[in-house]
Amino acid sequence: MNIINITYKSLCRLTGALLFLGLLSGCAQNPVTGGQDFVMFSENKELEMGRTYHPQIIEQYGRYEDEALQRYVQDVGQRLAAVSHRDDLVYRFTVLDSPVINAFALPGGYIYITRGMMAYLNSEAELAAVLGHEIGHVTARHGVRQQSAAQAANLGYTLGAILLPGLRTAGAQDLFNVFGGALLSGYGREHELESDRLGAEYLARSGYPSEAMIEVIGVLKDQATFAEAEAKKQGQDYQGYHGLFASHPDNDTRLQEVVKAADKYKTTVREDEGTERYLQRIDGMVFGDSESQGIRSGRNFYHGEMQFALSFPQNWHIQNNPTSLRATAPQGAAIIEMGASDLNRKQTPAEFIRDRLNIKELKNGEPLSTNGLQGYTGLTVAEGKPVRVAVIYLREQAFIFIATTKSSGDFNKFDPAFRETVMSFHAMRQDEQQFAEAQRIEVVKVDSNDSYSGWAAKSRISNSPIQQLRLLNGDYPKGELKSGQLAKRVR
Repeated sequence: MNIINITYKSLCRLTGALLFLGLLSGCAQNPVTGGQDFVMFSENKELEMGRTYHPQIIEQYGRYEDEALQRYVQDVGQRLAAVSHRDDLVYRFTVLDSPVINAFALPGGYIYITRGMMAYLNSEAELAAVLGHEIGHVTARHGVRQQSAAQAANLGYTLGAILLPGLRTAGAQDLFNVFGGALLSGYGREHELESDRLGAEYLARSGYPSEAMIEVIGVLKDQATFAEAEAKKQGQDYQGYHGLFASHPDNDTRLQEVVKAADKYKTTVREDEGTERYLQRIDGMVFGDSESQGIRSGRNFYHGEMQFALSFPQNWHIQNNPTSLRATAPQGAAIIEMGASDLNRKQTPAEFIRDRLNIKELKNGEPLSTNGLQGYTGLTVAEGKPVRVAVIYLREQAFIFIATTKSSGDFNKFDPAFRETVMSFHAMRQDEQQFAEAQRIEVVKVDSNDSYSGWAAKSRISNSPIQQLRLLNGDYPKGELKSGQLAKRVR
C-alpha cells in the first residue's frame, strides 16, 4: 500500500515538473467554455489532422453518389455550424456509402453520417440533432483533447520510468494503466454529454426543436434492442452498441437536463420538424448492401460485379462482410462462411485445398460438378469438430466454403444443408441481374390495405424484415402502420 501511494504521488509530481519544464505542451482556451484545456496540439495541427484523415475515410467507406442528398446534408449542417462556437471553421458534411448506423467527426470540421444512419431517421430535425452532436465534438475540441490525454499518459509513464525507478515494476505499470484508462474512459463519457448539450443548443439557435436530440437517442436505443434480439436468435452474446453515442451516459436525467437547458436559446421563429421534407430527400436512397458488395435478397445472394449467385438455408441469418459471406443457423447451431481468392496457378480444386488452404488430410474427398462449374469438397477437423471444406472455381477465382456446427453431434444433421449451399453456387444468369441491384427506400402514403407484414412479404430484406421495417419508421417493436401517414418501405 505504501509503495502504491508513493508511486502515485511521485507520478503527480512528475507530471507537474514536466509541465513546468515545457515537455508537455500545457493548456489552450476551450472555444466553448472559455476555460483552459490540456492539449498537445495547436489549432493548425488540429486542422491538419482533419485534412490528412479525410481522404482515408472516403477511401474506406466511400462517398454516397447522390449530389442532391449531399447538398441537402451540407445545407442542414451549415445552418447549425453558423451558430456554433467555432463558426470561423469551414465545415464539410459528407454522407458515406455505408449501411452501418453511425456518424462521427474528425478534428477541424470534417463530419460524416452514413446512409445507414439516415435511413432510420424520420425528420430533418433528427438529422440536425445528429449533425449538431458531431459539431459539438469539433467545437469543444474533443478529438484533440482525447488524443492529448492518451499521449500524455504514454509520455508520462515513459519519462517516469526513466526518472523514478519505482515506476519500472510490473505492478506500478499496471497501476498506471488503470489510472490512465479510467481517466480516458471518463473523458469519453463526459464528452458525449457535452456534445449533447452543445448539439441541443445549436438546434435551438437554428430553429429546430432541441427535443430532437432525445428522439435520436431513442432511435439508437431501438437499434441496440434489435441488435441484442438478433444476437440472441443466433445464439450469440450481445456485445453492446459500438456506434454513435456509444459512450453516452446511462443516466437519462442528465440528458433531459442538458436538452431542457437549451430552451433559453430558442429563436422567435420555430420551424416544424421537417418530416415530409426529410422523407422526400431520402426517397430512393440505397438501403442495406451496396451493389459493389453484393446484395442479400431473402435467403439468396447476388453479386453483380463478380457475377455469381447462391442460396443459403431458409431462416438463417446472413451477414455480408467486406471480405466474406457468413450464414448462421438459428441459435448459432451451425455456420457457413464463404470467401474468394484469386487463382495464380493452374491446379485442380483438390490441389488448391491442399496447397493454398494447407489442408493436407481431407477425408471423404470428392470432386464437384455443379451448374457447369468444377470443384472439390471433403471433411477435416478443427478444434475437435468436423468441418466441411469446399472449393468451386469460377473464371479466375476460387470460392471457398467452410462450414461447421457448434456441437460436434449436430454435424450430420446440418451437413446436407452445407452441401446444398455449396451446390447452389453458380454464375449469375441474365434473369437474375435485376436482383443484383441495390434495394432502395420508397416513401409512400399508407392506405388501409398496407401492413408491415404485407410489405415484408414483398420485400427482399434479409434477416427479420418486419422488424427492420418497423425500425425504419419508428414503430419498433410492435407498432403498426396508420392510414394516411408517410412511411418508408424497401423495394
